[in-house]
Amino acid sequence: MDELKVFAGNAYPGLAQGVCDYLGIPLGKAEVFEFSNENIFVRILENVRQRDIFVVQPICSPVNKNLVELLIMIDALKRASAGRITAVVPYYGYGRTDKKDQPRVPITARLVADLLTTAGASRLLTVDLHAPQIQGFFSVPVDELTGLFLLSQYFREKNLQELVVVATDIGITKRARDLAARLASPLAIVEKRRLGNSDTTETLNVIGSVQGKCALTVDDEIDTAGSLSGVVNTLLEHGVSQVYSCCTHPVFSGLAVQRIATSPVKEVVVTDTLPVEGDKKLEKITVLPVAPLLGEAIHRIHTGLSVGAMFE
Repeated sequence: MDELKVFAGNAYPGLAQGVCDYLGIPLGKAEVFEFSNENIFVRILENVRQRDIFVVQPICSPVNKNLVELLIMIDALKRASAGRITAVVPYYGYGRTDKKDQPRVPITARLVADLLTTAGASRLLTVDLHAPQIQGFFSVPVDELTGLFLLSQYFREKNLQELVVVATDIGITKRARDLAARLASPLAIVEKRRLGNSDTTETLNVIGSVQGKCALTVDDEIDTAGSLSGVVNTLLEHGVSQVYSCCTHPVFSGLAVQRIATSPVKEVVVTDTLPVEGDKKLEKITVLPVAPLLGEAIHRIHTGLSVGAMFE
């Protein structure tokens, strides 16, 4: 695999190192820093001419800085004559702005797709997009992995009794149904409504039987955890015995960690598509590594094997 090289920006170098450890190759050498005037500088420190390049960079906080850093790295690699450049974006920032749901608003998820391809990305490798139509925003191939297999395996081994999988809103129902099928459990749905452009939601109803059962809520991401807190409280009011929660992307912005700490939720299980560091580490937060998943996908893309076969 001497033609394969993996580079990392400053968003999450630990994840890129984990991918390289899985592949058995060294992390690519690059200089990526910010000048005092906030301009970002990138210099690739090794030959990449006609190499198969993968740049690992989730679009996480600080979102705009990490996005621009990714774009500049791709441009630098393109100008260094890289053969193929794959943007490995485990968490696709701006993914929630995927449609015009109000007058005179942007579709920023499409804009980010245009920026990546214009910068020189030949393909995208990502994990659990917020909406499947985002794949169609790209004019280059998109490989979308899923964290559901890691999450379902964890809860299968936990062997919770009388389990019901709960979709935290209507939009996540298909993903929740897939998880419920893997756990051989029934499905329930929480109906909620987002209040304007704020991060607050209103829980309206629970569809399905949850009385006396152990509930497992599923979502693609946990942002401020306001929605999670509301769902957990509503389920307990409807008679569930205990509540577990899982998601792929632990954004954990604002008061998320404090809300999880004080919530009656028993355990929150996430993957590390974004870094969970510092005060985000709680005893009730379990983090599952995605580096082997990304590493295997990168190996298959590089060698021309099927990525979809990983999930069959």
